[in-house]
Amino acid sequence: MKQYQFDDIEALHELVSDEFGGWSEEVTINQQLIDLFAELSGDNYWLHTNPEKCAQYSPFKTTIAHGFLTLVLLSKMRTEPTHEVVGFKNMINAGSNKLRFTGVVPVGSKIHCRSRIKNVTGSPKGTTVTMEQNVHVVGEERPALVYEMMFMYM
Repeated sequence: MKQYQFDDIEALHELVSDEFGGWSEEVTINQQLIDLFAELSGDNYWLHTNPEKCAQYSPFKTTIAHGFLTLVLLSKMRTEPTHEVVGFKNMINAGSNKLRFTGVVPVGSKIHCRSRIKNVTGSPKGTTVTMEQNVHVVGEERPALVYEMMFMYM
């Protein structure tokens, strides 16, 4: 696996791509997971938590995962690393540029993601990498979630 020094901006630019990497592990979305998230977040909207009402009134005819639950599950969707960044003392979450919920995740579905490095910038504080991640319901071409995460190596 190729290693990149965290402050070698020019070398890290090799990682920037329009192409997405391989698919992550799959995560199954079940009602128990949705209900746990609803309890934790306080978002008990019936579209997520009431299968009977959804069967009757929802255009999806079933409950769907919260968009933020889908986002939180990104950390469970692991991929094989293709490179390693070395030489840094700390890595922090520096925020996000973009978050869009572009589709629904029905209960009982499986989701997976793929990502790409979109940008690398250097500053006196450190090196910021922007990674675009797309979460798809397995078998769906259109992503259900598009997220640009920024992290900084220092």
